[in-house]
Amino acid sequence: MAHSFHTSPEPRVIRAPARLSGRIRVPGDKSISHRSLMLSALAVGESRIEGLLEGEDVLATAAAMRAMGATITRGDDAVWRVHGVGVGGLLQPAQALDMGNSGTSTRLLMGLVASHAISATFVGDASLSGRPMGRVITPLAQMGADITAAPGGRLPLTVRGLVAAVPIDYELPVASAQVKSAVLLAALNTPGITRVIEPVPTRDHSERMLAGFGARLTVEQGPRGRVIALEGEAELRPQSIVVPGDPSSAAFWMVAASVVPGSEVVIENVGLNPTRAGLVTALRMMGADIEELDARTVGGEPVADLRVRHAALRGIEVPPDLAPSMIDEYPALFVAAAFASGATVARGAEELRVKESDRIAAMRAALEANGVTTEEHEDGLTVHGSGGEPIAGGATVATQLDHRIAMSMTVAALHARTAITLDDASPVATSYPAFYQQLAELSGETV
Repeated sequence: MAHSFHTSPEPRVIRAPARLSGRIRVPGDKSISHRSLMLSALAVGESRIEGLLEGEDVLATAAAMRAMGATITRGDDAVWRVHGVGVGGLLQPAQALDMGNSGTSTRLLMGLVASHAISATFVGDASLSGRPMGRVITPLAQMGADITAAPGGRLPLTVRGLVAAVPIDYELPVASAQVKSAVLLAALNTPGITRVIEPVPTRDHSERMLAGFGARLTVEQGPRGRVIALEGEAELRPQSIVVPGDPSSAAFWMVAASVVPGSEVVIENVGLNPTRAGLVTALRMMGADIEELDARTVGGEPVADLRVRHAALRGIEVPPDLAPSMIDEYPALFVAAAFASGATVARGAEELRVKESDRIAAMRAALEANGVTTEEHEDGLTVHGSGGEPIAGGATVATQLDHRIAMSMTVAALHARTAITLDDASPVATSYPAFYQQLAELSGETV
């Protein structure tokens, strides 16, 4: 059961290495991993998925799709094979679907269930159960799904799907790839054309992958933004998918190699989808030395190996329009800013308040405790950098069950005068089980 994942805290002390060098491969992209399992489960026939992220969040998606009738196996070759049930073929799950800590799984699967003649109850761990689902409930209810949730639109939550659901035109009130994707997934089994209007573009993995699986989908620029139209009652064809490396996981090494003197790290197979690559843009604006090697396209997604060398960073005003393409990377960006010369102002990121933790407040507290001066804004932080000098360090950080806080503050510790202690490093397993092993390899330590 998912809620047993974080039973006992795992404190961890992080000391600064001499430098970081070597080649690593980061886990598969989490967004693409979730979607590849879901769409494979709705195709008729066998799909193959290579490079799937095998973290707890994605495994929760796999378990849910199995519970609704798909056959999903992992071979000794690390290739996942999925026999789908076809659009419209999802079966009633025998018990509640345990989503663990995965907001993505929950929101996207709510969309899938909404247009099938089944009902599913979603439960999760304490962190996920505190996260609001209202912005997904609203459009799915308009399509005809009957959704009952705990107070505040939270888990536990039950979706009773409607067949035939009603196609809608839905303008996103908040930029959210998860809400967009939930509506598009519901649209797959809905007769007629469902449209999502996106005033601010968000990550487009769902559109790319839906088209790859054979859904009839168009994306056009309209007066109010991007209009994504999907014709329902789709027939999806099985696919062979190679999942690119997760840019959100690569983010930590990009920052680490940039701030630890003498470092040079090659991060292989990183997905560089423009709707996700905002951090690369922001770090380059700060003076980071990031080189793209062997740029290529895999499964409709741009991919390259990134060579990152230590560089003197300077504070910048981060363009707010980068926010949607780097929302998960802000904690890592705040760490880069801590070592820059001058102040970095990062705003336009209100969504950070409702992630696994309040990432603005959590990062401010963690950085301040370790000697970094910051100012907190409603929608971000201003960070005053050290000009490349080590930060003081020495404090214990409350990771708040948030994998990105844990990994970001691990990176901060790599150029600190005194070791930094994490009160609990166990949440890192949700997205990056091999993180500390790879850190040891890059530091030249034996694992």
